[in-house]
Amino acid sequence: QVQLVESGGGLVQAGGSLRLSCAASGSIFSINAMGWYRQAPAKQRELVAVISSGGSTNYADSAKGRFTISMDNAKNTVYLQMNSLKPEDTAVYYCNADVARSRVLTFYKYWGQGTQVTVSS
Repeated sequence: QVQLVESGGGLVQAGGSLRLSCAASGSIFSINAMGWYRQAPAKQRELVAVISSGGSTNYADSAKGRFTISMDNAKNTVYLQMNSLKPEDTAVYYCNADVARSRVLTFYKYWGQGTQVTVSS
C-alpha cells in the first residue's frame, strides 16, 4: 500500500505564507508526478499545482505567481510554498501522487487525508 501524509496547514492572515509538505511512503517503485488539489466548502476539488518527476510544473491560474511547487525525488516528498495568501485560498488541501508499485510501471493515483488552510482577512 501507499500512504501520503500532508503537513503544514494552519491559520494565517491575508498576505501571509505557508509551506505544505507531503511525504509518500510504502510500496513505491516509481513516482511519475505529484500534485496539490484543494476543496473549499460547497465547491468541487480543483487542481492547484502539479510537478512531474522530471521537474515540469503546471499551475492553476489562481496559483500562478504566488505558489511554488517543488519535489524531492529522493524523499518522495512534494512541497507547496504559498505566498501572498488570500481568504479565497481557504480550503482543505490534498496531496496526490501517481505511483507505480512495481517495474510493470502501471501508475495509480493516491491521495492524502488533507490539511486545512484558513486565511483570515
